Amino acid sequence: MFWEAKIISHRGEKRIAVYFDRREDLIVRIKKLADAKWSQTMKAWHVPDTEENRGRFKLEQKVKLPDTSLTKINSFKRWLVSKRYSGHTVKTYCEALVTFLKYFNEKDIGSITNEDVINFNNDFIIKRGLSSSYQNQVVNAIKLFFREIEGARLDPDLVHRPKRYNPLPKVLAKEEIAEIINALDNLKHKCMISLIYSAGLRRSELLNMKIADIDSKRMEIRITNAKGRKDRICPLSTTVLNLLRNYFPKYKPKEYLFEGQDGGQYSERSLALVLKRGCALAGIKKDVNLHMLRHSYATHLLESGTDLRYIQELLGHKSSRTTEIYTHVSKKSLKAIISPLDKLDIITNGDTGDF
Repeated sequence: MFWEAKIISHRGEKRIAVYFDRREDLIVRIKKLADAKWSQTMKAWHVPDTEENRGRFKLEQKVKLPDTSLTKINSFKRWLVSKRYSGHTVKTYCEALVTFLKYFNEKDIGSITNEDVINFNNDFIIKRGLSSSYQNQVVNAIKLFFREIEGARLDPDLVHRPKRYNPLPKVLAKEEIAEIINALDNLKHKCMISLIYSAGLRRSELLNMKIADIDSKRMEIRITNAKGRKDRICPLSTTVLNLLRNYFPKYKPKEYLFEGQDGGQYSERSLALVLKRGCALAGIKKDVNLHMLRHSYATHLLESGTDLRYIQELLGHKSSRTTEIYTHVSKKSLKAIISPLDKLDIITNGDTGDF
């Protein structure tokens, strides 16, 4: 037997992990599947948990919802779209609702109670060790669905929401940013990574950017319909402008500033791989992701003396409390602190090795 498959929970999402002997032909085959990813932690490839993939890997088929439930889920999806929820939120909420309704597949939707929601939380989410963010997504989806589609007085807020873990943002040094960008020999790739860092962009903001959003006369970047359905203006870096002036006549994009090989919007996965390749070429061993470039931008601005209120505007943060987290990772404030140990007369007798 060359492979084994099983259902797993990966970052709050159901996936199918596939374990097999390291053979190039099998790796090539699994890479062809949509959204196939390698997990270094699990030492396995994993793919979306879909009916098709379950059949492909001979796993038990998923529970199918009755037509009445599917109709209501579609109504919920249309309502979310009409209220201008983002595509990502629509997908997340609908998938969370499907999971919840499948848990009560033999029970009529109209007879689901608050007690059922609590049982689902305890017996499904907590027992399976699913993330707190996933739990909140499910609660939000249930709350909206029963209020707007069912008109029911179901109160998912009775479910105790977990305290959210707020890790400090991970930041790269300025020298590491330069090493990554300089290591990229592809002009388009160099432009994309430079632009994300130079303006503190989110991944989606770069991918959705149109040619007209770059204003070289005013040296501005217009970011439209960003998170929270807001527009904002960011300064255009002179370095980025010079890169774009070389990039544009070579690649001739038609609509989006950065397009795929066959036209249309550049893919999220391809952009992530660009950064991964840059890190590999630069010899950076850290686990780097695209959002770290945004964190690094904000932290480096703070360290250079930029007022926190301006950084909040540049990042498009609704609350100043969101921006204040960068004060915890700024080297400027940390370097001013001297350890009390360094004021003591301690004999170290150590040699000067590499550390």
